[in-house]
Amino acid sequence: MNFRLGKKELSIIFIIVFHIVGLIGFLVPTFYDLFISLVPFHLLLMAGILIINQKEFSLNFWVAALTVAVAGYIVELIGVSTGKIFGVYSYGSTLGFKLADIPLMIGVNWFIMVFSLGSYLKRKFKHQPTIKSLVGAVFLVATDILIEPVAIQHDYWSWEGYTVPFQNYVGWYIVSFLLLRFYYAVDFKKTNPVGLVLFISQFVFFAILNIAEL
Repeated sequence: MNFRLGKKELSIIFIIVFHIVGLIGFLVPTFYDLFISLVPFHLLLMAGILIINQKEFSLNFWVAALTVAVAGYIVELIGVSTGKIFGVYSYGSTLGFKLADIPLMIGVNWFIMVFSLGSYLKRKFKHQPTIKSLVGAVFLVATDILIEPVAIQHDYWSWEGYTVPFQNYVGWYIVSFLLLRFYYAVDFKKTNPVGLVLFISQFVFFAILNIAEL
C-alpha cells in the first residue's frame, strides 16, 4: 500500500512533533538554554504552518491576519504602559526582539490563538459570530491560565508583586472576544484543517509544563 502525506498531514505531524520536542527542551536542563532561545522561532514556524494551510489567500484574509496581530501588539503596548488593561506587568527576554518594550512575537501569538481556535469554532456555530466569540474567549482565557505560571517561570513576562491579578483574566476575556468578533466579521474563508490541532497542542504543552513544574 502507498501512503502519501499531504500538506495537512505533514503540517499536523510537524505541529505535534515540534511541541513534543519543545517540551523535552524545556524539561531537560541540558537543552534548556537552546530551546528557550528558540521560542520566537517556534512561534513564527507555527504561524507559518497555520498560514500555509489557509484555504484562501484573499486580501480580506491578510487584512484580518495583520489587524489581529497589530491590534494584539497595541493592546499589550497600552497594557504595559498603563497597567489599565491586564494589570502591572513587563516583558522579559524570552519572546525575543522588542519594540517599545513589547516583543513583536506577542502580536504573532495573538494571531495564532485567534485564527487557530476561530477556524474550529466557525464549524461548530455556523451563523452565530457573537456566540462563537463569547465561547472562544472562554477557551483563550483558559489557555492563559495555563500560560501564566510557565511565562513567569521562564521569563516571558513578570507581574508586579509576583501575583497574576484577576484583572488580567478579565482583560484577556474582553480582548479575546473583540479580536474573535473582528475575525468573524471579516469576509474570507475561515476553514483551516490544522487550526484545532495547533490550539490543542499549545494547550497540552502548557498544561504538561504546569504539572511538571509543580
